[in-house]
Formats: sequence, C-alpha cells, structure tokens
Amino acid sequence: MKLSVLCYVTKNGKTLMLHRVKKESDLTNGHYGKWNGLGGKIEHNESPEEAVKREVFEESGLTIKKPVLKGIITCPETSTDEEWIIFIFIAKKFKGNLIECNEGDLEWVKTSEIKKLNLWQADYLLLPLLNKKGIFTAKITYDNGKVIHSIINKYK
Repeated sequence: MKLSVLCYVTKNGKTLMLHRVKKESDLTNGHYGKWNGLGGKIEHNESPEEAVKREVFEESGLTIKKPVLKGIITCPETSTDEEWIIFIFIAKKFKGNLIECNEGDLEWVKTSEIKKLNLWQADYLLLPLLNKKGIFTAKITYDNGKVIHSIINKYK
C-alpha cells in the first residue's frame, strides 16, 4: 500500500492546478496530459500534513499554512494490484511565488472551470466535496485507469 497527499490551493475563485506534461514516466503511468492538484508520496517518518506542505512547496514554491484535511481515499487498481491511500487537503492561505515545476505546467484555473479539464475520473466525483462542510472517505476502484466502482461517505 502506498500513501500519498493531494492538495488544492485556492485564491480569489481560482485553484492552482498542475498539467502533467513534463515527466517521461507519465507517458506510461496514465498521468500524462491529466490535470491535478499538487502532491505526491508521503516519505518515511512524515505525517500527511508535513508531506502536503513539502510537496506543495517542492512543486510550486508556495508555503501553505493550515492545510485542511477534506478526505481520505483508498484507490485499489485491479490490473496491477497496487493500492493507494490518498489524503486530500485544501489550502487557502499561503505565501511565496510560483516556480517552474519539473512535473508539468502550473496554472491558476477558475474553480468553476476545473471540471472541463482532463482529470482522473474520480476527481469529477470528489472535487465537489472539497468545499462542503466536514470530511469524506471514499473507495475508488480502478481497472486499467478507469473507475469501475466507487463508494463515497460524507461526514459532518
């Protein structure tokens, strides 16, 4: 099981999104051309909060303050037997200036327009929950990169 974090940084009705178009490995792992929030793997001896702050800084140059946990997703992939647990955060407070990201192009996208982007299938289900009260958990089962089953639980 792999642990990771994902963060949606927002300001003035826009969300910072990463367009995955730079990493050669993305051509084979399904990430290439997709848009996503910022994040990555949790390192040894690191909490999800520490990981999300580090990942956002490494990918964007922004130092986020008080990231808010919004959800926890379990993502089994039936075709590879891989399983991920992803901690989803939002961050509305940050400082710093954007840097060049080696994973793709960073862009502030109108939050209302994000669903028009090329996202992972599960993101279309989960993004509307980010601005709701409470937190959610989900199990999103993929097979060859396609969602074949999903369960979403919302908590107040």
